[in-house]
Amino acid sequence: MTSGKRSTGSNWLADLASDAGLERSSIVVGRLDVPEAWHNLNPNRSTYPASMIKTPLVAACLLEIAAGRFSLNDRVMIVETNMTANDSDSPLVPGYEATVDELMRLAIDRSDNVATNQLFDLVGRERATALARGLGLEHTRFSRKVSGSEPLIHDPEWDGSERNAHPAGDAALLFAKIDADGFAGAAVLRGYLWAQVWNDKLSLGLSAGDGFAHKTGDTDEVTHDGGILSTPDGKRYVLVAYAEMPSNEGNNAAFGRFMRALRPQL
Repeated sequence: MTSGKRSTGSNWLADLASDAGLERSSIVVGRLDVPEAWHNLNPNRSTYPASMIKTPLVAACLLEIAAGRFSLNDRVMIVETNMTANDSDSPLVPGYEATVDELMRLAIDRSDNVATNQLFDLVGRERATALARGLGLEHTRFSRKVSGSEPLIHDPEWDGSERNAHPAGDAALLFAKIDADGFAGAAVLRGYLWAQVWNDKLSLGLSAGDGFAHKTGDTDEVTHDGGILSTPDGKRYVLVAYAEMPSNEGNNAAFGRFMRALRPQL
């Protein structure tokens, strides 16, 4: 990052976030080929990850595929107990047999909650947590299935003690590993991220020729975006921004303002 006087410390990131309207934020920005050019603002803050948890869940699933425990083409029957609301209509209905590839793709590119809950059952939350820790995601934890609305989905395996965890620092590390083909199946996951259909946050502030392979997260308490930024001059960056504010059109627009202010500094 060539940010001149603002290249050290976290205050400049805090200033950009505040000016953009991102509240109680966690941010990581890093050029992938320059390890010393990484900048953090509250990277391990225990903000609820919302749908950002789906990226490490799919990574865990891909590791299980590489280990031979199941395959991309294996079929999984959708069950009624995993049904919940989505931001757009889910193509998954009880009784439908989806391939594992379809479940993973839908969990990422459409952030499908039903697909995600089926992956919880397929991999197992304790197993997924162990696999994430094996990737160095020390603060990531899979505790509860996801819900698209109140009331929360019935989840008898949840003991009620903890929520899912995947802070911005872990998200940034995972995106870096995805970019570097740092684990089996990373290229598959990268393809899902490139196909993202929700582009109403950081994508709003991209410059001409930029590419952004990313994942978003939304609830009525938090709004997040993060992924791998490619610029026309061939540089690549990890960029993750979490904010503890409700996800709505006005708040999500703050991510675009943040990106527009950040982009000249890259």
